[in-house]
Amino acid sequence: MRIGESAKYRRILTGSPVTKSPMDLFSQCLFLSPVALGFSSYFAFQNRYAIMVQRQLGHRSFQDIVGYRRLDELTEKLGQFSTRILKSECLDLPEKVYLRRNITLTDEQKDAYRQMKELALAQLDSGELATTSSVLTQIMRLQQIVCGHLTTDEGVIEELPSRRLDELLELLDETQGKVIVWANWTHDIRKIEKALATKYGKGVVASYYGDTPQEDRQAIVTRFQDESSPLRFFVGQPRTGGYGITLTAASTMVYYSNGYDLEIRLQSEDRAHRIGQRNTVTYIDFVSPDTIDEKILKALQGKVNLASQVLGEDVRSWFT
Repeated sequence: MRIGESAKYRRILTGSPVTKSPMDLFSQCLFLSPVALGFSSYFAFQNRYAIMVQRQLGHRSFQDIVGYRRLDELTEKLGQFSTRILKSECLDLPEKVYLRRNITLTDEQKDAYRQMKELALAQLDSGELATTSSVLTQIMRLQQIVCGHLTTDEGVIEELPSRRLDELLELLDETQGKVIVWANWTHDIRKIEKALATKYGKGVVASYYGDTPQEDRQAIVTRFQDESSPLRFFVGQPRTGGYGITLTAASTMVYYSNGYDLEIRLQSEDRAHRIGQRNTVTYIDFVSPDTIDEKILKALQGKVNLASQVLGEDVRSWFT
């Protein structure tokens, strides 16, 4: 903001201005000009466009956003100083196809999931879950359980019997060509890489995540993009590999696990759906029914709906 005050011209270029909520727009537009939206105070902006209720979490009281209002007004204001061009309007790319693969939990996973959920609810009722980090830790553990492992308070990873990896191997047997597999957890990435190397051979799989050395990353992308290279499977972490690289050699993308961040999801999808892609790109989400997997997909779809409404676009449906 301070640097912007010294600039003669200020511009923003982004494909995803709204990835969490309409509140994302405030700081972007304030950078352009305090009169862009007519607010120099975030709280005034929030009071105008957000619906809030008073909440109590443990001993802490806070304002919680439960909905939004006057979005047509916000859209009209944006239109006065912005231009939006969709990828479909300037690139002749093949379509995206979304599929869902349901994976039932094992009995051991069901027991661990139920116990973790009951513990979290008990802590919430007693006021123990009084911080954002403690709530996020419980959500993280529920996500880990559906993937087949659990990190204890001591940092020890405990394996749980799971059908998810077997489902992935079965899916890949049915799939032709190169494949991108996204997973949130480092433990899962290493496990997937090891399983694929054991089944198909070491040269056919490479991983791309936080621990991947910087000097190796471009070489992995180059080999994956090379049609003559034996490297067939790219196993990556969306937060690390979901930005700035081109992976159009693949037309199948598997989400072994998902996160709540819509921007990371959109960016990771477009690693394969960009200039150079000649085939329909198929996205396959692994979902354990009636678990946090479904809640995450529902949250992502809700964010897409909100973004479409604010930006004046037709709502697109995912995960059907």
